[in-house]
Amino acid sequence: MSDVSSVFLVDDDKDLLNATKQTLELAGFSVSAFSTAADALGALDAGFAGVIVSDIRMPQMDGQQLFSRVKEQDADLPVILVTGHGDIPMAVKAIQDGAYDFLTKPFATDRLVQSVRRAAEKRRLVLENRALRIAAEQAQGDLPLIGQTPAMERLRHTLRQIADTDVDVLVTGETGSGKEVVASLLHRWSRRATGNFVALNCGALPETVIESELFGHEPGAFTGAQKKRIGRIEHASAGTLFLDEIESMPPAIQVQMLRVLEMREVTPLGTNEVRPVDLRVVAAAKVDLSDPRQRGDFREDLYYRLNVVTISIPPLRDRRDDIALLFGYFADRAASRFKREVPAISAAVRRHLQNHDWPGNVRELSHFAERFVLGLESAAGSKPNEIPSADTTLPLPARVERYEAELIRETLAQNGGDVRRTIEALGIPRKTFYDKLQRHGIVRGDFAGFDGDDRQSPALNKS
Repeated sequence: MSDVSSVFLVDDDKDLLNATKQTLELAGFSVSAFSTAADALGALDAGFAGVIVSDIRMPQMDGQQLFSRVKEQDADLPVILVTGHGDIPMAVKAIQDGAYDFLTKPFATDRLVQSVRRAAEKRRLVLENRALRIAAEQAQGDLPLIGQTPAMERLRHTLRQIADTDVDVLVTGETGSGKEVVASLLHRWSRRATGNFVALNCGALPETVIESELFGHEPGAFTGAQKKRIGRIEHASAGTLFLDEIESMPPAIQVQMLRVLEMREVTPLGTNEVRPVDLRVVAAAKVDLSDPRQRGDFREDLYYRLNVVTISIPPLRDRRDDIALLFGYFADRAASRFKREVPAISAAVRRHLQNHDWPGNVRELSHFAERFVLGLESAAGSKPNEIPSADTTLPLPARVERYEAELIRETLAQNGGDVRRTIEALGIPRKTFYDKLQRHGIVRGDFAGFDGDDRQSPALNKS
């Protein structure tokens, strides 16, 4: 993939081509200059990560035709068109068709540099979002244990190493970290995959019910037991039994469970019949059962019987490099479920993803992604007047400038680019608003549809 600071510059005027090339190179861009649109198109590949700047009036293939060809190849590739005064109607139509911006000759060099910088940043965000989706698709076999951090690589390797053994496993991790996902993968990747995966949350059932759920019962075993019921343990025979929140299991049931693990047999309520079971047990706990203070009344002998292999799932805050990848997967899944497009990920959302501690772990991130796709997350879940975190190494004026620019962008996004509503929300005069757009390099057209405002954008006013 080419560098995000790359620019393809196209102009049949060699003097202007060289001068513009030098301007962009001085601004830090890597420029490839072409005197014909056909040459530029021939050098363009699917991985191009930069921006195209092209004159409109050129022999053979003009800039508008080049834009049309580029749009067919990649509709998200930013194209900036350079026009003479007589070509402004043509340029406006190109903007309506999706061109990123246009400049009218003669143009100020800083106007060109600002436009290219904004286009390059937009291109970078588009390609990052694509990369997240591709990575999520490639990880489908391990979903939702997505992650490229060393901790997740080790976790997947460990699961594959022990999956096809019959060893019982204890899984530890915080709420929402994916303990049932780990148990499910151990089942799917084992030779027991053709059997049943049976899950029971020990903390969700009262003591009067959990015994019958686990061991089953015969008719008349207790009041209301009218029919025979196969318990979860027996139903999991030849498969996997997953006991979530096992630390919540009542002490009396713990004694019975210990015998099941040692003897691999079960006696349903209301009968003396002993039935052999062939099962693997995966237990999950939210607390550290090795610590007597956290273990409470959980039997020590049952803990050691389960603790043949212990798998610890790291919390999301300890593998922050996986957050964006997970968010991309959950957002795509939510978009498919709700039949919506995934919105563009703003700088505020990215900041929230990286700075939030995610106490609810993967589950919390999944719910956040759903709200994001539904448009329910304003300013990335921040409170309406909350100032985003800033780089404390910057001086105060620079931090204030950064916050102001972010606030304007977010308000524009919330109002779909509508100038009138944005100005009302910000409480500033129209001229001040346009001055701030220019100072911060904000292009109103980047924020959805144009409003009914009868004034032209700053780009048009400067032409």
